[in-house]
Amino acid sequence: MKPNPPIARKQPQTATLHGHTLHDDYAWLRDKQSPETIAYLEAENAYTLSVMEPLNPLIDTLYQEMLSHIQQTDVSVPYRDGNFDYYSRTEEGLQYPVLCRTPAAAHAPTRITPPAAGSPEEHILLDVNQLAEGEAFMAIGVTAVSDDANLLAFSTDNTGFRQYTLHVKNLASGKTASAIAERVGSVVWAADHRTLFYSVEDEQTKRSDSIYRRTLTGFIEGVAQFSAPEVVLHEEDERFNVGVGRTRDGKYLLIESASHTTSEQRLLDASTPGEASRLIEPRRDNIEYYADHRKGELFIRVNDTGRNFRLVTAPAAAPSRANWQERIPHRESVMLEDVDLFRDFFVAFEREQGLPRLRLHSFDEQNVRDITFPEPTYTAGPGTNREFHATRYRYGYASLVTPSSVFEYDVASSRSDLLKQLAIPGGFDRALYASERIFSRSADGVSVPISIVYRRDLFKRGENPLYVYGYGSYGYPLPIGFNSNRLSLLDRGLVLAYAHIRGGGEMGKPWHDAGRMMNKRSTFTDFIGAVEHLVAQGYGARDRVAIEGGSAGGLLMGTVANMRPDLFRAVLSHVPFVDVMNTMLDASLPLTVGEYEEWGNPNEPDAFKYMLQYSPYDNLTRQAYPAMLVKTSLHDSQVMYWEPAKYVAKLRTLNTSDHPLLLHTNMHAGHGGASGRYDYLKEIAFDYAFLLWQLGIAASESSAT
Repeated sequence: MKPNPPIARKQPQTATLHGHTLHDDYAWLRDKQSPETIAYLEAENAYTLSVMEPLNPLIDTLYQEMLSHIQQTDVSVPYRDGNFDYYSRTEEGLQYPVLCRTPAAAHAPTRITPPAAGSPEEHILLDVNQLAEGEAFMAIGVTAVSDDANLLAFSTDNTGFRQYTLHVKNLASGKTASAIAERVGSVVWAADHRTLFYSVEDEQTKRSDSIYRRTLTGFIEGVAQFSAPEVVLHEEDERFNVGVGRTRDGKYLLIESASHTTSEQRLLDASTPGEASRLIEPRRDNIEYYADHRKGELFIRVNDTGRNFRLVTAPAAAPSRANWQERIPHRESVMLEDVDLFRDFFVAFEREQGLPRLRLHSFDEQNVRDITFPEPTYTAGPGTNREFHATRYRYGYASLVTPSSVFEYDVASSRSDLLKQLAIPGGFDRALYASERIFSRSADGVSVPISIVYRRDLFKRGENPLYVYGYGSYGYPLPIGFNSNRLSLLDRGLVLAYAHIRGGGEMGKPWHDAGRMMNKRSTFTDFIGAVEHLVAQGYGARDRVAIEGGSAGGLLMGTVANMRPDLFRAVLSHVPFVDVMNTMLDASLPLTVGEYEEWGNPNEPDAFKYMLQYSPYDNLTRQAYPAMLVKTSLHDSQVMYWEPAKYVAKLRTLNTSDHPLLLHTNMHAGHGGASGRYDYLKEIAFDYAFLLWQLGIAASESSAT
């Protein structure tokens, strides 16, 4: 007998702005403390599990498959920081990593292979499994070791709300001072080994608005004791978040205020942390800059002459823009994403035509070298490089068919050495899979890159089921790395595609600008165009297309499902931002005011009208929608659980198809889902089973119909 879905009661609520009335029948679901709200979410969970129950054998099969491709007991490549080599390891059966270090011999190279687990050489900094005991969720926010290597500052979140508590551990005694501060973001030590700087977020909006300073006053029974917190900086502008870090050479603390489009930084000598900071350059609207330091000179990445950034230098003693000297000019076709600065060289992390590259520069510019990559689509970027005087540069590389790899580039010999490639047990054969990069053409003539992977021997042009992933927001370039979980889809004949649509950062800042604010609709039309192009080119069957996106990518899912429900067979939407108008009109919610620079401010008539055109919740209509699995978490601080809950409740009253519409809420997690690696894997198996069912592949593996 087919189960009946829960029907949420309607409690009409209206709000009128700019002459338009917004209707919301499900605003009551915002009351997280209400037993009725919890009962409704649990009823939706029960319904989803009931519908999916025939797929349980497939879910278990998928879980075991994915588990078979993971080296459960593993260790990371150590990195040098001061007198220690740091690494993390995992153990079979344990959900969380163990963070460790081992003493480094003077002038010896960094160890590539760490000591055996439990050996006398291994010092355990944090066993996250122990921290997670008795908790349904556990995440580490930041870790920071003092310069003398005796103190570890770290932050934890035990709900998923991304609200972190700061602790300090005495690494000599092994004892921890808990709850040094709440709602902590960035954390850094000064050079005196005693002074700790950290950012704190506002309790209601979760905006990091203050930087605090505390000084170690001593130890009582081995537990670190600190002075009362002192405010170093308070940011009044609600668009801006603050953070604190340190230059790679350790000379300065960097105190930053930044919005989505504007930034400014202050310098504070790390050896005299009690002094006042000094501003590098006052903020100017729509200009960002980011600095590092070497030998009395600041290297500043700034987008004042063009959106894609240039590199300038200035004396640290007089850093204002009147003294800026250009080092790398702005280029229309090249995004300067970051600069890694060292004593004897620097590395520019750039992106051109949607692909990343690493370019090493000597300071006399007589020697500029590119680290080249062989595949048509890939991810590459800086690794962990803590040593300012390094002579070797650590970087990471992966592609859709090449597992995550750690390389070191020897600056003297211009040679890259592979230190470790992620082991994929269970019979993975790279030669079975092919990756491609193609371009679709949007309605306005813009070429949009698409990265594709499939299994060669299972590819039949025009017949395969097609899975397309998209995001397209915040200037975030969609990473094209390796994920062994995907083998369970590829080995069943799916073609997987990743659309690099406008609003992301693949083509630099202009690509982001072309898909935000009053240009946001191009994100959605780019995605629809990419799917249509993939089908037209035979990468998938027209009636077997599944799509996925999360968070702002969930907005994408909701909007394209409204615009072209006929194009998709199934939609997988994670923590989706679908209630755009109600959320962006509520400045009391986390992130809202700062997000005006991404979506627009609906209190302004033109922005209101434009945003209303695409807001998924407000544009649901009576039509046949594809099958949907919508997932959220009760403790999500980025996209509140009620957005997807309201969305599904309203869609149930309008959907004219008989395709399944499922909502699942993780009652013990936040924006990223389950924190434990095995629990998270089970969530992925659940998602994949839904997709395989809807794409007609599960029939041979399960009794679901």
